[in-house]
Amino acid sequence: MTTATKKRAARAIADVTQGTILATVDIAATPERVFRALTSPEEVTRWWGSEEAYRTTGWTADLRVGGKWRADGRGSDGNPFSVEGEFLEIDPPHKLVQTWKPEWDGGHATTLTYRLEPIAEGTRVTVRHEGFAGRPESCRMHADGWEGVLGWLEAHAGSEAASAPPRFYVCRLLPPRPTFVMDMSAEERAVMQEHVAYWTGHLHAGTAIVFGPVADPSGPWGLGVVRVADEAAVRALEAGDPAIRSERGFRYEVLPMVQAVTRG
Repeated sequence: MTTATKKRAARAIADVTQGTILATVDIAATPERVFRALTSPEEVTRWWGSEEAYRTTGWTADLRVGGKWRADGRGSDGNPFSVEGEFLEIDPPHKLVQTWKPEWDGGHATTLTYRLEPIAEGTRVTVRHEGFAGRPESCRMHADGWEGVLGWLEAHAGSEAASAPPRFYVCRLLPPRPTFVMDMSAEERAVMQEHVAYWTGHLHAGTAIVFGPVADPSGPWGLGVVRVADEAAVRALEAGDPAIRSERGFRYEVLPMVQAVTRG
């Protein structure tokens, strides 16, 4: 886990020579919470925009690689606008890559990458927006825009996380068959190694409290206890697990804990 000594306000830098923007902000919320704010249609329309600048009024997304997304809104002058694109890479809750084609920019396609890194204070969001080579004014304009956007995101996800106590969930990872531990293939073993690395990262980030295999007489299964904001966050954690993404027959059972007693 990366630590930081001081919380960063939203800031963006435009490299107009290379046509690339780098923007960052620290948010007092888990990566799962921030990822949900970036990908949920109900969430995006709650925070993306302001009355002084513009307001996003609609956001639709087919959240899969190759899936399309579209945002619609109105500027401060009342004129409508839209932005659309395609998802290129999805790794919840750590990374999201998509194309970006705003109608006001002549439909010029650029590439947008979000990286969500757990830090001591919550999550560091880093945005890389590239594809502006030869278009310095558009690069500068989008850099200014990203400082505002990340500020809105921080105000939304950070304030909500501060007011909501964490919840605890028990996660059971059920293997494709009862004999899985004894007869897993080389490919399945590689998936399980990725699964362990994934949960180890969440353990270091403080999201996972404990995880590991359980020697159930009816067949071993995986146990994880997590501390997250809500069920949507734990479902995002589930969706990002390499075991689930492998599409090899693994499945989760998720149960909320009525009460959790932890060490301080």
